[in-house]
Amino acid sequence: MANTDYPTRREQNRALGLSTIAFTACFAVWTLFSILGLQIREEFALSDTQLGLLMATPVLTGSISRLFLGILTDRFGGRWVFSLLMLATAGCVYLLTFANSYPMLLLGALGIGLAGGSFIVGVAYTSAWFERERQGTALGIFGAGNVGAAVTNFGAPFLLLALGWQGAALVYATAIAAMGVVFLLLARTDPQSERRRSEAVPLRQQLAPLVELRVWRFSLYYFFVFGGFVALALWLPHYLVEVYGLSITAAGIVAALYTIPASLFRVLGGWLSDRYGARRVMYWTLLASVTCSFLLSYPPTRYSVQGVHGSLEFSFAMNLVGFVALIMVLGFFMSLGKAAVFKHIPSYYPQHVGAVGGVVGMIGGLGGFFLPLTFGMLNDVLGIWQSCFMLLFVVSGAALAWMHYAILRASREEWRGGREVTDLPELATPSHFVLQDWRPEDPEFWAEKGKRIATRNLWISIPNLLLAFAVWMVWSVVVAKLPQVGFDYTSNQLFWLAALPGLSGATLRIFYSFMVPIVGGRRFTALSTASLALPALWIGFAVQNPDTPYLVMLIVALLCGFGGGNFASSMANISFFYPKREKGNALALNAGLGNLGVSVMQFLIPLAITAGVFGALGGEPQALNDVERLWLQNAGFVWVPFILLGAVAAWFGMNDIASARSSFKDQAVIFKRKHNWLMCVLYTGTFGSFIGYSAGFPLLASNQFPEVDVLQFAFLGPLVGALSRAGTGWVSDRFGGARVTLWVFAAMIACVVGVLLFLGMKDQPGAFWGFFAMFLLLFFFTGVGNASTFQMIPEIFRQEVSRLMPSLDAAAQRQQSEKESAATIGFTSAIAAYGAFFIPKTFGSSIALTGGAELALYGFIAFYAICVGLTWFYYTRANAEIRLRAPGHETRAQTASPSR
Repeated sequence: MANTDYPTRREQNRALGLSTIAFTACFAVWTLFSILGLQIREEFALSDTQLGLLMATPVLTGSISRLFLGILTDRFGGRWVFSLLMLATAGCVYLLTFANSYPMLLLGALGIGLAGGSFIVGVAYTSAWFERERQGTALGIFGAGNVGAAVTNFGAPFLLLALGWQGAALVYATAIAAMGVVFLLLARTDPQSERRRSEAVPLRQQLAPLVELRVWRFSLYYFFVFGGFVALALWLPHYLVEVYGLSITAAGIVAALYTIPASLFRVLGGWLSDRYGARRVMYWTLLASVTCSFLLSYPPTRYSVQGVHGSLEFSFAMNLVGFVALIMVLGFFMSLGKAAVFKHIPSYYPQHVGAVGGVVGMIGGLGGFFLPLTFGMLNDVLGIWQSCFMLLFVVSGAALAWMHYAILRASREEWRGGREVTDLPELATPSHFVLQDWRPEDPEFWAEKGKRIATRNLWISIPNLLLAFAVWMVWSVVVAKLPQVGFDYTSNQLFWLAALPGLSGATLRIFYSFMVPIVGGRRFTALSTASLALPALWIGFAVQNPDTPYLVMLIVALLCGFGGGNFASSMANISFFYPKREKGNALALNAGLGNLGVSVMQFLIPLAITAGVFGALGGEPQALNDVERLWLQNAGFVWVPFILLGAVAAWFGMNDIASARSSFKDQAVIFKRKHNWLMCVLYTGTFGSFIGYSAGFPLLASNQFPEVDVLQFAFLGPLVGALSRAGTGWVSDRFGGARVTLWVFAAMIACVVGVLLFLGMKDQPGAFWGFFAMFLLLFFFTGVGNASTFQMIPEIFRQEVSRLMPSLDAAAQRQQSEKESAATIGFTSAIAAYGAFFIPKTFGSSIALTGGAELALYGFIAFYAICVGLTWFYYTRANAEIRLRAPGHETRAQTASPSR
């Protein structure tokens, strides 16, 4: 066998040394803005939030790129990927020197962030050279390349004073380019490269471990130990200058005292993990981190106590020496934790180090993006410098609580089995949550226990879906109030904010629609609901400061798309619980009452923002004038308690169905089905219109009728649409879903014509009420169409599967049609959700181009006419390819001949 299968100690040391030096250089570039940002802030007059965003932007690119770079390294090896990455980074640093505006700085920062992706390239490259028993120590040594942050904190201030920020950037560009060339010339191809080429692993198989929640547990730990490290490395110089009055040079030296131990002691962390186990090292890390971050988070406080002889006053404040000591201890334990997290990956996933390590590294890097950005926002909102450590205390405390719960579960498993369990199975699904025997079509089974279980899952799913819609569409109300509280945005910018949740929500639906059979409905419902807390909290902070950069608002709007994605998974999940005879009604209830979240939000938020619901914890109000006050932050904060309750209810109250499991490959057959794509068009016409008008109507009405307080009435439209969906399912059952869909599109054309009529006379008395009435009718018909189009899908696929798979028996055909129907329901809802983006954006573009919304409305009429034609041609005419008739009539499928 070739000698490369057994690397010598010298070859191992060569690979480790080169990769560590390269990673050190990359990390120094990655944290460049921690020093350059101080001079850039003065030159460009940036706020704390803008500075935080500039510092965090490279971390965003470095984090997201880790997943893709890890996969590329698994396939092509680290030598070429590492070298080309460093050369590309050098070009981005060089181009940064030409920046003359804040947006150009952000663009340059995105490119520089590629340096952060080098971590996973180095992990995959280095681990390939070492045997398992030494991988922890080797990766600890490699990870010590984090000391690059100390190189920047110590050396960059001197370059900054001597050459200015552009000159310092040129020095860094030259250094990283030279390192890229050196690595390409001196590094060797890793010993596993030939095996990878001969045993090429499909991308689906590479990504397979990512559905395991163990991976995401590791990611949470790394979010704190690495993301917190990067965040503090970026933030400390600024903090030290402002809080302790140090010079830039002195602040850089003190920050280096934090970053050096937080980097070098990663080697010790790897050795301790090899010797004592990563579990124990993580315990030490999180306990120490909670203690240190609590002490650091205590702000300078002056106490006044009424004593016997008068007032006694004393104060508490952390001096510089105590601060430096605590920050060094925190950095030391973070370094141990970073090594402990990555000790797990090659042990559990030896064939997927790049992909799994890429995800863990990405989440950790995202911590380095979100945390500094949030530090700046907390500073602007709370006005307390120590708020950054308060946030770290909350994150580390949550990680410690989760880990302790995991270890307790593992200990019980060990005690019961009389063995040691190396993994922590805290998120394994307990057997009583999994329905191994599920036969809803069996009348006896359904009556005995099936209906009770399905009903419980439905009524937990509905409020969770309601919350998802509320968070998804919350910007439709928030954007209408932003100009009143001091945000100076154009109409087109406001329409972008209203539209972006629709774009991200629709995109997420594509992925969410396939997740239930892969992950499990109970688990995914709980996790996807809990994810809504992130945008809800961030909205509350962002809207309190009119100086919040527009880019930050765009990011928050995109995060609200988490709520939009939930519909696809929720509908797919509920469809598995009910028999065919009750499926339509169950889906109508889930969707219709879930859609009520839009109207609940549009009714509740205008009330919630007029009062200090959360007291001092919710922040100060925004003044509209001498009398009126708004607590616009409540638009986000008010949902958080309900989100947490909903997630807990789903986790402990819902079920997974064992027989509903299937792979993405099994579900992907729908992409070959023509009628899947046809239903995407039709459902976009119904649900896409409902959600698009929900997002765009408040802002459109405010723009066209500025004298009317539209938010008092805006909730009525989504309310009518949601109730009509829930209450008109029987119409499709009686007259046939295809026929009702045809009528719905014809009626929607008439309603849009009515909207155009009243817009043409908007200056006349009563025009708004005619305009509003037409929109109410539009919402009503979209609800009817939502129910009728979904009623069509199961019957279409029953006929299609029977025609395309005649070799299957009746039971197999039924099971296949149910799987394809569920996947199609989820996927069509994903495509249709893009209406939440395109309709508000089309309104905004029409107003920007022509001064009115008429052009957009004419486009909608044309689209609805296309939907009328498709419904008639494929589903209702006499010789339709799939003739859908009302129940009680003969239903037959006629396949088009080749000549037709």
